[in-house]
Amino acid sequence: MVIRRLVVRWQGVVLSLIGLIATIWLGLTGQLALYIHPRYFVFTVIMAVIAGVLALAAFALAPTAKDEHGHERDGDAHARNDGHGSRWGWLWPLGSVLTIVAAVVALLILPPSTLTTATVAQRDLNGSASALTLKAPALPGKGDYSAFTVRDWASLLRSGAGQDFFADKTATVTGFISADKTDSNVFFVTRFVVTCCAVDAQPIGVPVYHPGWQNEFKTDSWVTLTSSFRANPNPASREAIVLIPDTINPTAQPAQPYVY
Repeated sequence: MVIRRLVVRWQGVVLSLIGLIATIWLGLTGQLALYIHPRYFVFTVIMAVIAGVLALAAFALAPTAKDEHGHERDGDAHARNDGHGSRWGWLWPLGSVLTIVAAVVALLILPPSTLTTATVAQRDLNGSASALTLKAPALPGKGDYSAFTVRDWASLLRSGAGQDFFADKTATVTGFISADKTDSNVFFVTRFVVTCCAVDAQPIGVPVYHPGWQNEFKTDSWVTLTSSFRANPNPASREAIVLIPDTINPTAQPAQPYVY
């Protein structure tokens, strides 16, 4: 009974501390950006530290095992009546311990990961107007588009600019590969736009025409390519303007995989 009461009392506190330690560790290592927008870093870490102090205070102020033992006799009869004193009573502490172990593995041992094409499939690629238009690119006066990102080019393509506008433009983009649902010859160089956190992340991408790309690259693999824009050779495709690169270079996932 004492063990069960201690587990029930401390399970929430221990799980909270595990989550807080994971949050602070992610903040110190710069990986918190995989989950929230950088503008919330300082606030999140400060609140995690405060919550950690309160959790430790709970450890110091809560009743000890000796105190629990003093109430054990009064609770024995009740435990026998409600079944907690049965031979299956050990299942509850075991389940609690397994929950804590699972939290340690998920939050502290396994490396954090980015969103992938699995999330793209659940959300409409280039379908969020806010992700593409709230930060529409300012056109450079001297025609230098070298600083344009996947988001900038995707925004211009969504705006309906025609082939004449893109005719003399060259894009260098980096992102992960996600397949076009309607044209097997096209894939998207994709990134996620994060407004607040990974929960609201919206996928955006630039279409690339490259027949047989499935034989060279896997979805979710990161690539960098430089190419001019051209009319899609497939007139039936919904992507009228695409990149048609001569070479596509595999690359490592950048330290900051999202765009803001």
